[in-house]
Amino acid sequence: MRIIFFGSPDDAVHLLGSLITAGHDIVAVYTQPDRRVGRGRAKQATAVKIFSEQCGLDTFTPVNLRDDEVEFTRMSNIAADVFVVVAYGHILPIKVLGIPSLGVINVHPSLLPLYRGPSPVAAVILDGQSHTGVSVMLLDEGMDTGPILAQSLPINLSGRERRSELQTRLFKESGPLLLATLAKLQLGTITPVIQDDAAASITQLLRRSDGEIDWTKSAAHIERMVRAYDIWPGTSTRWHGKNVKILESQLIAGPTANPGEVVISDGHLSVGTGDGLLEISQLQLEGRQVTTATDFVRGYPEINGVILGD
Repeated sequence: MRIIFFGSPDDAVHLLGSLITAGHDIVAVYTQPDRRVGRGRAKQATAVKIFSEQCGLDTFTPVNLRDDEVEFTRMSNIAADVFVVVAYGHILPIKVLGIPSLGVINVHPSLLPLYRGPSPVAAVILDGQSHTGVSVMLLDEGMDTGPILAQSLPINLSGRERRSELQTRLFKESGPLLLATLAKLQLGTITPVIQDDAAASITQLLRRSDGEIDWTKSAAHIERMVRAYDIWPGTSTRWHGKNVKILESQLIAGPTANPGEVVISDGHLSVGTGDGLLEISQLQLEGRQVTTATDFVRGYPEINGVILGD
């Protein structure tokens, strides 16, 4: 099949590679523009752009497609059979959705209609769900509201997954599902299933403030935050006017403490929450390197007994 691929991060590279390996003709790749990153503000290309250019594919990086007549004309003239979208990062305009003869399909890391929107993997972890999966769907003008073409079997979760790990796993394992869906789409043997809007749940774009810890919440909720927000926005609190990122934590049994109160015992650092203690095993003080809690306590013994977040 002649395919235009839309994607940006590392996770999208897995599926682009699967399409190439399967022998599909990738006639163009669209990805987000280079962005300035780091202290030096050097421009950095997306993982998809780097991989695509290494493969010798025609690669385009428009700022947006909403009013870009040049790109609309280019896509129309390419005459692709289908567009495949994997974590592109931009919404495709309605007129673009009508270009390919077989439609625009999207790989979404949740079992739709649950967890529509931009942060499904983080939301699944934050909610403490026992399973999740992947959906392949036709895009329409809504936010992940289009008909479902295929879904994976439910993937069981251990309750220790981090977003970065789970997201990569879901996209990697969705390769065979995507290829099988494209084959059926080409043969005309697939029946799209309309989503049940009444059963839908919606996720929101994550903001920096979402990662700020409220120590009156339960220990289990805060522990899930640490895993759900590891990519962005991170999970943090304040101490002496500085930001402290919490990178690893675990639930423990033991005595309680006031919400936000630091308890040091035998070199272990725990913090009081709304219903017990949460042990912190890895953290990073603003302007410092990532460190274990044991080393942090050794360097900052005065943190014992303070109230974080003030």
